[in-house]
Amino acid sequence: QAEKFAPIIGRLTTELRKDVETVWIHKGVKPFGGGNNNLLIHTDYSSLHYEQQGILEETFVHEAAHTSLDAYHATNTDWMQAQEDDCGFISDYAQEHPTREDIAESYLPYFAVRYRSERITSGLRDSIESAIPNRIKYFDAQNFNMYPLDR
Repeated sequence: QAEKFAPIIGRLTTELRKDVETVWIHKGVKPFGGGNNNLLIHTDYSSLHYEQQGILEETFVHEAAHTSLDAYHATNTDWMQAQEDDCGFISDYAQEHPTREDIAESYLPYFAVRYRSERITSGLRDSIESAIPNRIKYFDAQNFNMYPLDR
């Protein structure tokens, strides 16, 4: 299992791996988790859900955002101002949990727009850019270490 998941974790950007100290791999049908300098993997849930839906890598981006971004940004006044200025959230989950989930829910769409726009439709890109323009500006201003990616 470690050999299966390690390459995916290794492909995360330096910014998303900066606070990852441990990876816990368990059997079980429970969602992945992030935070506390950790990535939590449940192998049965992965194969039944994330892998079947084709979102395993995206799930790691979300969970790694919890681990390496939340502590620095979730209660940052500039981030909170960006939330307010955007007048909405990228997902219901982010709206229901604005401090706990908004960074992770917003970072993946930001990443798609800025670093993988060729993999999404222009309509989706436009929707993301119109929904969270201030959060995108906030992320842009952070000068994240995006190695090994370039824009």
